[in-house]
Amino acid sequence: MLDLVPVREGASIADALWQAQRTAQHAEALGFTRYWVAEHHNLQGIASSATAVLVGHIASGTRRIRVGSGGIMLPNHAPLTVAEAFGTLAELYPGRIDLGLGRAPGTDPLTMRALRRDRVETEEDFPRDVAELHRLLAPAVPGQRVIAMPGAGTQVPIWLLGSSLFSASLAAERGLPFAFASHFAPRFLMQAATLYRSRFQASEVLDKPYLMIGVPLVAAPTDEEADYLASSVFRRVLGILTGERRPLQAPEKHFMGRLSPEEQQGIAGFLGAAVIGGPERVREGLLQLQEATGADELILTCDVYEPELRRRSLSIAAESVAAVAL
Repeated sequence: MLDLVPVREGASIADALWQAQRTAQHAEALGFTRYWVAEHHNLQGIASSATAVLVGHIASGTRRIRVGSGGIMLPNHAPLTVAEAFGTLAELYPGRIDLGLGRAPGTDPLTMRALRRDRVETEEDFPRDVAELHRLLAPAVPGQRVIAMPGAGTQVPIWLLGSSLFSASLAAERGLPFAFASHFAPRFLMQAATLYRSRFQASEVLDKPYLMIGVPLVAAPTDEEADYLASSVFRRVLGILTGERRPLQAPEKHFMGRLSPEEQQGIAGFLGAAVIGGPERVREGLLQLQEATGADELILTCDVYEPELRRRSLSIAAESVAAVAL
């Protein structure tokens, strides 16, 4: 599960934060293996900006599921700061913390400048910062003058995240697990998967490629109800495409039918990897994605408006995954 911690229209940020923890508890009970939260800033309706704090909040309310970032936008942070934050989490919740890293700012240019101050990012910075994080999370060596404390020796698993071919290539070169952001940018999914596997070099972390792909999910007892609930997702995506961000809105009947062909096409392109439907359609959709990509894991996003119906979507997905034996 990947949670952007959506703030619902008519509800509070505090409600969104507590619903995230409750959803994680439900996912854990269903047998989900990971629960990640994504870093975004200055986006109305998304409450996941303080990502490391949220990871701790969710880990504190669960017992077994791995909790992590999907991801930390590394250009916004000094590697030492990230190492100390996730090192602290690893000491508090040993064996349960993941560190997914992205190279985008996760926000608009003005907010990016507020986060980075006067720093100007170059293409070489991200690979260098990833390597520095590895060193800071590894056991300290004699003579090492900068030590992450906590952090050193925790060896928090690092994932690279991306929506283009850059991170796929870097993950292959470094022998790291790779997660492709097909939950919002499915266009290059197959190219990225092929490139990652073809260029993969074994490392002390992995001896073979390990691929995760993002999947927007809306599941319900019937296809018709799922299509209706998915209108909340469609409304959110339209807001992203038009720059009119709002809290997560309630579903609306016949929403897509009122849009222009261009708007419909934009939403369809954004949600090209989405699985929306009743149990059978969900089962077939997840299986087709797994077979087409050879993904080792599917990470689901689920923006159903009502929290209890969101958790129901995850229950249907879990039953579907068990049925196809992913």
